[in-house]
Amino acid sequence: MKFRGKIMDVACLNHFTRVITTISKLTKMCVLRLTPDNLFFVLSGKVANGGVSMWCELSQENFFDEFQMEGVSPEDNEICLEVTPENLSRALKTVQNAKAVKLKLTKKHCPCLTIAAELPTLSSVSRIVTHDVPVDVIPRRLWHEFKEPSMPDFDVSIYLPPLKTMKNVVDRMKNLSNFLVMEANLNGEMNLKIDTDLVSVTTHFKDLGNPPWGDEASQDRGPSQIRDPDAMAQTRVDIRKLQQFLMGQQVNPSKAMCNIVHERVVHLILLHEDVSLQYFIPAVA
Repeated sequence: MKFRGKIMDVACLNHFTRVITTISKLTKMCVLRLTPDNLFFVLSGKVANGGVSMWCELSQENFFDEFQMEGVSPEDNEICLEVTPENLSRALKTVQNAKAVKLKLTKKHCPCLTIAAELPTLSSVSRIVTHDVPVDVIPRRLWHEFKEPSMPDFDVSIYLPPLKTMKNVVDRMKNLSNFLVMEANLNGEMNLKIDTDLVSVTTHFKDLGNPPWGDEASQDRGPSQIRDPDAMAQTRVDIRKLQQFLMGQQVNPSKAMCNIVHERVVHLILLHEDVSLQYFIPAVA
């Protein structure tokens, strides 16, 4: 197994760092899947994670000037590593003004992702800073746990309001309740609601729009079963999980969407030219 990559463009380095920092806010540990064309950061929806799962996909050619890898075998040309994204984020943040940054899979006292950065200097002597980020190599037999999650057969798909606005609302609601109900319909309306013994609060968003697939593209319904546009689909979720997702956003997505499977799961999607991030929050009773 071999992997080495090189980033020379400062904008690409900054963007790559922002993506890793976003992921570090969502999870303490995740799996980095390396393939010849892509990098994937994956969190499988285990009970230990509170059932939350994540899938972030980056096209390597949009970030790396050089990218070489050899997987486990020619047939299984992939590498799967368990990483702590915060360690990766910290290392990258210290080299933001580097002339070039190299990432390499190395074997030190344990397997590591080694980040070597060539920093600007006033003299002719080059200055190299190296960070070794420990990783665990995931054996081939466990790879099936880290495949792309299938798109849930959602009831409603809707564009999200500005994430900053949504974050401010959720931050305030978190002081009142541990749980929040997200509901939306096919008329571009979304409500965030909390309901406790002491207080009921609802924030309404309208004219958000619905992605094209939200009408019936992903549904297996016949013409007679097409959903009433005003009918709300809703899911009750742990408010901290939603807050975590909104707090970590540094990707500045061009599109942010939400798919709701009634009383089962909230599927959040952020799209930005070269990055896609999916985040699944399960329902709570």
